[in-house]
This record gives sequence, C-alpha cells and structure tokens, in this order.
Amino acid sequence: MRHDKAMVVIDLARRLAASAEGLTLDEMARDLGTTRRSAERLRDAVLMLFPAVEEVFDPPFKRWRIRGGLSAFEQAPTAMELLELSKAAQALRTAGEPGRAAALEGLERKLKSAMRSATLTRMAPDLEALQDAETTAIQAGPRPSADDALLQTIRSAVLARSPLAFDYARPGAAPRRRVMAACGVMFGRANYLVAADRETGKIQTFRLDRMTALEALAGYAAPPEGFDLQTFADQSFGIYQDAIEDVVLRISADGATEARAWRWHPSQSLEDQPDGSVIVRLRASGMRELAWHLFTWGRQVTIVAPERLRTVMAEELAAAQRALGLSIPFPLAGEGGARSVTDEGSQFGKTN
Repeated sequence: MRHDKAMVVIDLARRLAASAEGLTLDEMARDLGTTRRSAERLRDAVLMLFPAVEEVFDPPFKRWRIRGGLSAFEQAPTAMELLELSKAAQALRTAGEPGRAAALEGLERKLKSAMRSATLTRMAPDLEALQDAETTAIQAGPRPSADDALLQTIRSAVLARSPLAFDYARPGAAPRRRVMAACGVMFGRANYLVAADRETGKIQTFRLDRMTALEALAGYAAPPEGFDLQTFADQSFGIYQDAIEDVVLRISADGATEARAWRWHPSQSLEDQPDGSVIVRLRASGMRELAWHLFTWGRQVTIVAPERLRTVMAEELAAAQRALGLSIPFPLAGEGGARSVTDEGSQFGKTN
C-alpha cells in the first residue's frame, strides 16, 4: 500500500490542503520519503486531479497548496485512524487526564458525524472488534492532574505572551507566589509548566498539581529569544533538569538485544563490543530519573560514567536500605561477593 501511486497522490493532496503556507518540492520529497524528481511527478498528478491547487511564489522557492480543504470523499478516515484516535483518548483517560481525553473524544464524534452513514456502518464491526482487542496498560507513578480551566489559562498566557501568576507549594514548604513568563507545558508521568523568570530568563519547571490561584496578568512576558520547548525537554532523561552529563553505560551480552531496541534518549548512540555487549552513550541531565530507570536493568548494566550518576545510584540504594530497615551493605553482587556502588563499573541487573 505504501507504494500504491493513487494512495500517495491522495496523501500528497491532503498534505497540501493541511498546509496554510503550502509545500515546496523539497518538503514534498521529505514528507513522502521520495526523491525530488518523484515529488515533481506526484505534484503534477495532484495538479491534474485537484484544479484548486495554487502555486505560491515564496522567494527563492515556489510552494503549492490547496485552499478550502478537500471534500468529505477524500477525507474520510480509515478504521485504523479512528482506532488510534480512540486509543489515544482512552490512554489519556486511564492516565487521569479526563479533560484532554474529552477533547479527543469530541474530535472522534465530529469525524464520525461527518462520515457517510454507509461508510460508518461498514467499518463499525471491525472498529468495535479492534477496540475490544487492544487497551492501554496502567503504569505506576504520579497521577497527572490538570483541569480544563488551568490548562486554558496557561494556553491563553502562552498565546498572548502575558505574565502568568500562581501560588506554588513544594513538599514541606509554604506556598509562594510566582509571576513567570509561560513557555509551555510538558505532559508525562506528571504534567509540568515550563516557565522563564522574567528578570533572569532562567527556565524552571512547576508541577501543575501543585499550582493554585492561577491567573494571566496584564502586560507582556515572552519566553527567552530562541527558546525551544522540545529542545529543552530533550536535554533531560526525564522531567528534572540539572547539569548536563556525558553518560556511558555498558549493557552485557544477555541484555544487548533489548538495549539496541530501547529508546534511551534522543542523543543516544550505541556501539557493539567484541564480547557481545553494547555501549550506550547519551548526553542528558536528570541523573536521578536515569538512576531510577537503571534499577530495572539490574546486573545487565554497568555505569561507566559519569561519577555523579554512580553517586546518585548509591544514594538511592542507601535510601532503599533505610526503607527496608537494613544495616548491612546492600547486596549488589554476582560471583565473588558484594560490589560497592562507587566501584568502577557499578552493576545492577534487569528485572522482569
């Protein structure tokens, strides 16, 4: 199906209708995963089938777009597309995000209401069967919490670039009033506002469930020039942002296959070793969250660098000892007895 020309032509038409500024030939080739010459042929096919295509001169490029959208015939969603939309809404609701789930469920209803009744009736049995056969597993962790009013206030402040004021209470501390420049929201195990100090420009994160009395103020407060939310998020192994470290991990031969298939971090690189092990390199902050993750790999992982990651792991092991009421060194071992977590190549084994 990927190589069926009719499907690719319709896909390109949809992309041209979905882009307000239009697409260049190079962008068409990139999006369709083809050569520029093939993109030219596909564009010509779209021009023949869709007379509404416009050519826009955007020096030094030319762009093409379809204004006014496509008809319901070309835009009818497939059963797989509706399934994924339904699963995304279900996953959000399962994760404790009813507001965001309701937005996707509303979109699903709108799509179905715009479909021809015969088309919807034909795909309904398959869609129901697939929905019953797939679900989202519940993972342990903090329950994200952000009501619709709170998210709407943040989004309004982002769009208007207005100061955002709120009371923020860290564990064990009294609430403190903050006035920040909102940069965006990161959704994950817990949801965080990313905001900049209005005087220093320092970027900070705030858990949404610890924010109260939120309001957008009059005035202007923009993110620092050049700030990119995705780039900021990619710096950390998780949510927490601290010093960026060069991390080197060795995964033993018995865990190497899984390690190669694992998405560790956007900056990751993997190097196969003669003994069957694999070296994982990444550059990130968030050593504590990385340490938490490494517990799941057990003896299969060796921390080569940095020293701070070994220190953080040792601190977490000590905390686990105290929680268990242990007064003896935590057993990390394999053959030959226990290993100190400060030894070169501290090891932990993956559990299932």
